[in-house]
Amino acid sequence: MALKPFDRLDYIYKLLVVVALTITAIILCRDIVIPLAFAGLLSIVMLPAVNRIEKKTGQTWAVLIVLIGGIIVFGFLVWLLVNQMINLANDLPNLESKLNLFREETTRRIAETFGINSDEQMKMLQDSVKTLTSYLGNFLVTTSNTVGTLVQIPIYIFLLLIYREKFKLFFLSLVPNEKDELTWKKDVENVIQGYISGLLLVTLIIAALNTIGLLALGIDHAIFFGVLSGVLTIIPYVGIFIGALFPVLMALITKDSAWYALGVIIVFTVVQFLEGNFITPRITGSKVSINALAAIIALLIGSKILGIAGMILAVPAIGVFKIILSYSTHLKPFVILLGDDTSKEKKQDPTTETPPVEDMKDDLKEKDPTADVSKV
Repeated sequence: MALKPFDRLDYIYKLLVVVALTITAIILCRDIVIPLAFAGLLSIVMLPAVNRIEKKTGQTWAVLIVLIGGIIVFGFLVWLLVNQMINLANDLPNLESKLNLFREETTRRIAETFGINSDEQMKMLQDSVKTLTSYLGNFLVTTSNTVGTLVQIPIYIFLLLIYREKFKLFFLSLVPNEKDELTWKKDVENVIQGYISGLLLVTLIIAALNTIGLLALGIDHAIFFGVLSGVLTIIPYVGIFIGALFPVLMALITKDSAWYALGVIIVFTVVQFLEGNFITPRITGSKVSINALAAIIALLIGSKILGIAGMILAVPAIGVFKIILSYSTHLKPFVILLGDDTSKEKKQDPTTETPPVEDMKDDLKEKDPTADVSKV
């Protein structure tokens, strides 16, 4: 019986239907998907430590030790951030008076420059406040959801690590080619572990550089704004710009000259240049290997589907998706669109690498002892 010829259009059509249904399911179940996704990523990051400790303490105790250690570290970082926020809150009365002076001066300059009187400016400000209030309401809802998410994540991490062998057998059974089983599993682990650990290191470096720059300029609450900007770098491309907005406003309000605000912009621009061209490529760039266009599109899609959480998950998700595509016979060409390798030189496949000359001679002698190997 003749095999049915492969229909590429029918294959792509069915694939698009599956993708559409998957995205719909993710949107409808986002409250479940978000903590599970973060728990899955963090579980893979914690896996090497669990494997090492497990040899001495057993599975359950190893998972508990690593999980409690992670919670302690996270709690310490949150405590530092909250402590800085308390210092900022204590300084609010002084900032309020300076903000009023800044508002009056800004109103006067806008009236002189653009001819917009104070009443029109006030109306525009009220409209902006209404919009901001709407966004603030959404933010508070998101924050309450975030608290629930943070409670669920450790529970999911514990269960995923306890039952990891079941998940391993399940996913490996999906790969028909036994030769590729360990390969794709290791590739996925390397991408996620490398990206998350690299991202944490990049965050610390960016926070330190921004803090040093803000301290050199004499910006109030420099440590808080520097750490905040570092944390916001987990949102690729846009996070650092959001983080720069707050110290710029602080400089405009508290300093007598706009040059300080310009100095803040210069500091963040230099740090962004170093991060994009030297820090991130050396630390995490080789782990995910996704080009900028694919990353930006992934960010936009992730933000539409899961909001800020989707933006954070977008890059590692597209990295894992690229690995899955590379093991698909019919979808492998899409790897070309996602990868960041712009070299036109064809890389040699290590599986087809030409064997050393001496090995070739030995193989030839084994097959034919009388053969002349001097010409090999």
